[in-house]
Amino acid sequence: MKPQPNIHERPVEILRRLIQFNTTNPPGNEAACVNYIRDLLNEAGIEATLIAKDWNRPNLIARLPGEGKAPPLLMYGHVDVVTTENQPWQHPPFEGQIIDGYVWGRGALDMKGGVAMMVAAFLRASVEGLRPPGDIVLTIVSDEEVGGDFGAKFLVEEHPDLFKGIKYAIGEFGGFSMHVAGKRFYPIMISEKQICEIKATVRGQGGHGSMPVRGGAMARLAQVLKDLDEKHFPVHITPPARMMVAAMASALGGVPGFMLGQLTNPMMTNLILNMLGEQGRVFYPLFHNTVSPTILNGSAKVNVIPSEASVIMDGRMLPGFKPDEMLKELREIVGKDVELDVTQYDPGPEESNMAMFDMFAGILKEADPQGVPIPLLLSGVTDGRFFSQIGIQTYGFLPMILDRDFSFASIIHAANERVPAAAI
Repeated sequence: MKPQPNIHERPVEILRRLIQFNTTNPPGNEAACVNYIRDLLNEAGIEATLIAKDWNRPNLIARLPGEGKAPPLLMYGHVDVVTTENQPWQHPPFEGQIIDGYVWGRGALDMKGGVAMMVAAFLRASVEGLRPPGDIVLTIVSDEEVGGDFGAKFLVEEHPDLFKGIKYAIGEFGGFSMHVAGKRFYPIMISEKQICEIKATVRGQGGHGSMPVRGGAMARLAQVLKDLDEKHFPVHITPPARMMVAAMASALGGVPGFMLGQLTNPMMTNLILNMLGEQGRVFYPLFHNTVSPTILNGSAKVNVIPSEASVIMDGRMLPGFKPDEMLKELREIVGKDVELDVTQYDPGPEESNMAMFDMFAGILKEADPQGVPIPLLLSGVTDGRFFSQIGIQTYGFLPMILDRDFSFASIIHAANERVPAAAI
């Protein structure tokens, strides 16, 4: 690899190179991508250690020494990405092209863009001789998109000593600008939902494909899917969501603030969400447990009518909830004759430590005096759920100014993922 002088001044160049490594998970194969980051650090005189459960899927740890006057601060991000299969991309997803001011490619937002920002900041701190009050620990992980077995989960379970003394971390997902009712907000992630994958199974008369069966397992499964599409889980107002809405309502003031504040009135929540239109779709998961049907299973042969059919659902629970509570709510939607099984459950942090929130908010206010930092409950999950198990509070903090009409939510994990180069 050729030396990269002052690469810390060119985070977009780092991002473009990261995108060019196809780290689609599965299988991941993040080694070349992680080694590229290690080489950048080594060229700057920073020692970086690789730790792996599988050497095709390593994790990187580097430390910038501080003065020992404060606990270390963790910065972590992942370099694996989700599939692009069967997605109609306008530009190749693994070339990292800059087109009309945007860096295109899988991972531009989730989260190679964030990794590029972190690496550039870490290199800059080293080059400029920064001596922070406490150490800064940079951790680049594999396998966030599938389950963390080779990444954060592995590190937390097998090497917790690497994070000794750390109380706070910077990770995904937050710090980006979001426009609501004419105001520019900057959500800082303080909490996240929990994974609760569920399999729903129905049964009915099977038989030969030439002899149609009415009301069989497939028809019942179709009704389950219809119910899931049309019915709602109950509204729940969790502390992180309440804090988020209160901050936004206060900043908006007047009628807009009052109306938005009604999101935390369970009798009004769904009505206000409908009034918000597309933005309501973004807010909806913050007030409901949710399931999204993603995988269907029926017969293995075209001429056999199945006596059993199932759907696997990507379930996401609000903080503080347990699987039994979610199953009870789901049964009210799909009916008592449907067999429900939890196939994966990853508990998330139950409480949010807000001790560092004001510091991050202050950084954003200094950069954009007109912006309003707010706490964010994330509808997805991050590796923060693993680090929380060893007492580390993650703040999603990757500051980016985005155009008002830039639809962040619609292109993550979808075709045409891209990010404004200026934002990086």
